[in-house]
Amino acid sequence: MRIYRDLDLVEQLGSGLPRILKSYDKSCFYFTENHIRTTLPMEQVTEQVTEQIEKLVSVLNDDMTLSELMTKCEIKHRPTFLYNYIQPALEIGLIQMTIPEKPKSRNQKYKLTALGRKFKNRTE
Repeated sequence: MRIYRDLDLVEQLGSGLPRILKSYDKSCFYFTENHIRTTLPMEQVTEQVTEQIEKLVSVLNDDMTLSELMTKCEIKHRPTFLYNYIQPALEIGLIQMTIPEKPKSRNQKYKLTALGRKFKNRTE
């Protein structure tokens, strides 16, 4: 169950299988008498990754605030940073908000998703 939680496919025990079945077909599952084996296809990061997104992913460590990320990326104009770095990275699933239900919270931070970590490891 831990791998499913790390991939954000499970929010609580028992909720993951229906969500996986929405995203993948049943051929991903192999059932035996006492076990279930799941093979999920590799997610691909498309050419939508710009230099800005690549830079953002490369500097993102742990949970970081918007201002910390702007400093690391050496960007001072907040709207430009949001439009060219944060929004595209959120849309393609490389980063996520730590408080998604309150996107404008002053405590909002950003972190890499499982896909973002894979991408970062490949580019390093």
